[in-house]
Amino acid sequence: MPYDAVNMQDWQISEAAEKNMPTPDEWRDKLGLEKDEVLPMGRLAKLDFLNIIKRLQDKPDGKYIEVTAITPTPLGEGKSTTSCGLMEGLGKRGVNVGGALRQPSGGPTMNVKGTAAGGGNSLLIPMTEFSLGLTGDINDIMNAHNLAMVALTARMQHERNYNDEQLARLTGMRRLDIDPTRVEMGWVIDYCAQAMRNIIIGIGGRMDGFTMQSKFGIAVGSECMAILAVIRDLADLKERLNNITVAFDKSGKPVTTGDLEVGNAMTAFMRNTINPTLMCTAEYNPCMVHAGPFANIAVGQSSIIADRVGLKLFDYHVTESGFAADIGFEKFWNVKSRFSGLKPNVSILTSTIRALKMHGGGPKVVPGIAMDEVYTKENLELVENGCENMVHMIEVIRKAGINPVVCINRFYTDTDAECAVVRKAAEAAGARCAESKHWELGGEGALEFADTVIDACNEENDFKFLYPLEMKLRDRVDIIAKEVYGADGVTWTPEAESKAKMLENDPKYADFATMMVKTHLSLTSDPTLKGVPKGWTLPIRDVLIYSGAKFLCPCAGTISLMPGTGSNPAFRRVDVDVETGKVSGLF
Repeated sequence: MPYDAVNMQDWQISEAAEKNMPTPDEWRDKLGLEKDEVLPMGRLAKLDFLNIIKRLQDKPDGKYIEVTAITPTPLGEGKSTTSCGLMEGLGKRGVNVGGALRQPSGGPTMNVKGTAAGGGNSLLIPMTEFSLGLTGDINDIMNAHNLAMVALTARMQHERNYNDEQLARLTGMRRLDIDPTRVEMGWVIDYCAQAMRNIIIGIGGRMDGFTMQSKFGIAVGSECMAILAVIRDLADLKERLNNITVAFDKSGKPVTTGDLEVGNAMTAFMRNTINPTLMCTAEYNPCMVHAGPFANIAVGQSSIIADRVGLKLFDYHVTESGFAADIGFEKFWNVKSRFSGLKPNVSILTSTIRALKMHGGGPKVVPGIAMDEVYTKENLELVENGCENMVHMIEVIRKAGINPVVCINRFYTDTDAECAVVRKAAEAAGARCAESKHWELGGEGALEFADTVIDACNEENDFKFLYPLEMKLRDRVDIIAKEVYGADGVTWTPEAESKAKMLENDPKYADFATMMVKTHLSLTSDPTLKGVPKGWTLPIRDVLIYSGAKFLCPCAGTISLMPGTGSNPAFRRVDVDVETGKVSGLF
């Protein structure tokens, strides 16, 4: 029986479901794994993906299901909830199903949005561990990233304090002649800490470091996290971690982690992160957690490794992409699938009545402030007007050769008439559509959704990329802006265009992926513009170089790699029972 999602908090549902959660040994038997393929870590376990992939290399892959969404409200529209609900619905139909989701960041978990564990009867358990660090991947990534900055700043100090002869004699190092005005990396911490966006370091004497301007970003936006999402094995991780561009020297040449001789040590810190963590839904469907969010820049996808494992273990494997189809699906389509060589069977477009009303002209949705009552009362006009955004996203997915399934992630305040408007618009656009009450009813509420997905998976698609790798960077940005975002074109600042031309003329960047950096709250670069804006151009102000991940990241508008903490953050409600040690207050 499902739990009372209307009257229970998510952490209470998780706590109740955890009483019957399988142990690592029980998971080994349930999934048909060998003893050395399950690595217990307390109540959880990591999966030794290399051994699993090697043993099952000749087994055919299961069905590959990607989950994305319409343009969300600032509160999110439930991609994780929908992913868990789909696993639960397929499980109720008796099929062998599992999935892969991203690990939540401590930033939004302790801020306004809260954790990303799903919700109601469609969430991942154990929720406390999931929300508070899990098995340490993000901590390992922070250590690896910050070690690169330690290596850089120490090197700059020593090069300032010693001449070439002293430097060689005392340290065995050659001079890198790093330009302090062209340091690409900053430090990372996994909180939303706006006070650390711009800092001065090295204040003090000559032995207190190199004085210069620096910065902090959120840990899940680190290039190290982006690398984890796309690697194929430990050797690939080591190679990429040695190729990160940390800064430039005074002649304009990149200074890499390999030049600083720190990439191997970074690999040592991240050696355990390559194995996905095994969790499950509230109905005990297996689900791996690997890689992180922040789809603006760090891919925002469940990892290639987790998908490869899931496609061998499960007949139906569900994977999540960050943010809406214009960002998450576009990167899944043109970056992740190109890197992995894996072809999706279907894409799920998560839609909510709440978000459609916002796009239809509803009042502004502000995190931490109660929503206007229009979002919980029937308003067919707002829903109908907002469906334009959903139809646009359907068309984006169809350009990849996939006919999507629109999932109406139905909340208990949504009405039959409102859902009927959405279904009519989705089907008129050529998509399949299903309502799902997984939040309220778990798998029993997702049976229509599961059946629709099974039907879609049995349909052949014509999956194809939006552009060839041979296309130049500026042309790629232009086609993404026009075909995915609906822009009339692209404008470049002189600095960004000059940088793009330099990158286009350097053959070492020819096969780098194009990782667009844009707000997730609008199809445009302006987060306040909702629906499907017309008559606009995409402004590119910079191109970031992620040479380890092999990404070139054109930045549209103003994007901060360090979000800020709001006025009513979630940490105010988190508590620990000192008698039992149980955590309460997590969303």
